[in-house]
Amino acid sequence: MFEFNNSISVIGTGYVGLVSGACLSEFGMNVICLDKDEEKIKRLKKLEIPIYEPGLYDIVKKNVNMERLSFTNDLKYAVENSEVIFIAVGTPPLEDGSADLGYVLKAVEEVAEYMNGYKIIVNKSTVPVGTGKKVKAKVKEVLDRRGADDIFDIVSNPEFLREGAAVKDFTHPDRVVIGVESKRAEYIMKQIYNVLYLISVPFVITNLETAEMIKYASNAFLAVKISFINEMANICEKIGADVHHVAKAMGHDGRIGSKFLHPGPGYGGSCFPKDTRALAYTAREFGAKSSIVETVIKVNENQKERMIRKIKCKFSGNLKGVNIALLGLSFKPETDDLRESPALYIGNRLVEEGAEVNVYDPAAMTNCQKLYPELKINYCRDEYEACTNAEAVILATEWNQFRSMNLSRIKDKMKRLLFLDIRNVYEPEKMKKLGFEYEGVGRK
Repeated sequence: MFEFNNSISVIGTGYVGLVSGACLSEFGMNVICLDKDEEKIKRLKKLEIPIYEPGLYDIVKKNVNMERLSFTNDLKYAVENSEVIFIAVGTPPLEDGSADLGYVLKAVEEVAEYMNGYKIIVNKSTVPVGTGKKVKAKVKEVLDRRGADDIFDIVSNPEFLREGAAVKDFTHPDRVVIGVESKRAEYIMKQIYNVLYLISVPFVITNLETAEMIKYASNAFLAVKISFINEMANICEKIGADVHHVAKAMGHDGRIGSKFLHPGPGYGGSCFPKDTRALAYTAREFGAKSSIVETVIKVNENQKERMIRKIKCKFSGNLKGVNIALLGLSFKPETDDLRESPALYIGNRLVEEGAEVNVYDPAAMTNCQKLYPELKINYCRDEYEACTNAEAVILATEWNQFRSMNLSRIKDKMKRLLFLDIRNVYEPEKMKKLGFEYEGVGRK
């Protein structure tokens, strides 16, 4: 029988790393979260959470107080005091669409420098098929140079976290995917996730390549559903059908399901855009066709630009000097993440077209000011200030507070009552009765 002392380190305290580390400590593991960013670690030690994620602060605070969760910049300490090391660093896209493995391989190389006995290196980052083998080769190369024992295992354990619901997704997942090459690694990984096994969460135990592929295939399929319903919405607008009724009827079919059949300005975030491009690149690299994925990428890009054409059409193709209220910046509600955000794309394009853009987002404005200081938009205190003297309102991110706005107050503040609801939050007939010139996506 194998043994495991419940000691884990997580390399990287970004979105995936911090959520994973905190939730693993909630599972009863002793977790050390490491990051090279000294300022970030100082903040975490003070229980200052650098990302907006509901429920995360409470778990971090609880497990820090119980001394199961700690933060450090000391890689040597983290590696030497852990049997299992999760790699959760970024894999940003390169210009050709492939995933940049530089951070992963650098982290693995540095970890191998301090390995002091048997270790399991778990790849939590989203990586293309074949990365596990590259990680294994890199570790062996360093250990051979050091003249150290090369007893270690590589595991692929992809994450399936939705921003805004990441804590729930980690603690109550649809499945746990584990790619392994040894019974020892399989046993220890099952021990780590034992609390999930006890609540009957399905486990998929497979090899490294299959685990890596599962992550890309899952995200690509969800991206397909989003792009498909957006294409249907565009057709519905032309023929006078209502895409919401179409999606509802489709969703009742058990073979299809209702999730991700929500029309809008296209998908964004840290996963779908990056992962679809990386999967398409991998297919090309291995000489396989990925016509559906390639098309989905094009459909999504076109959908964002289609939103700009919608608003331009209302002003005879000229937005110069038009005062527009943009409600939302993050790519989805309950997060401050701006990566590949359709709302941010729209804000950028409106500025390029010469519009005067007033913006309000409940969580993402600080991030936007920090990351895009050159963006010429006006940040407002709330949605009502943003709508003051607006000639058009664009509801771009479906935050809950935008679902229950005082529409009479919005109406009184606007100069022209044009309401472009690209998330289909409001009912067209209700908006028209209130006097708005209303347009959604895929609705007559």
